[in-house]
Amino acid sequence: MATGWAGDDAVQEQIDATVEDAIKRARSKLHHGPGLERCEECDAPIPEARRKAVPGVRLCVSCQEVQDRAESESSGYNRRGSKDSQLR
Repeated sequence: MATGWAGDDAVQEQIDATVEDAIKRARSKLHHGPGLERCEECDAPIPEARRKAVPGVRLCVSCQEVQDRAESESSGYNRRGSKDSQLR
């Protein structure tokens, strides 16, 4: 069936590209190397267990929660919309 200028699998290609971009963005946010002993925001000590569990950790749990909350509020993803609304 002819679909105009778009190929038969254009929608799937767009979905795949969106997923790949999200994976690249998430990986770029991961820290590498040794973690800090003190939080870079509030200077509170970061427990050794957290430093072992999260390589490259830079924030204490409290500051990390604040940052995660701020990022999730402005993530820009339409998680409740239909599949078609996410493809625009």
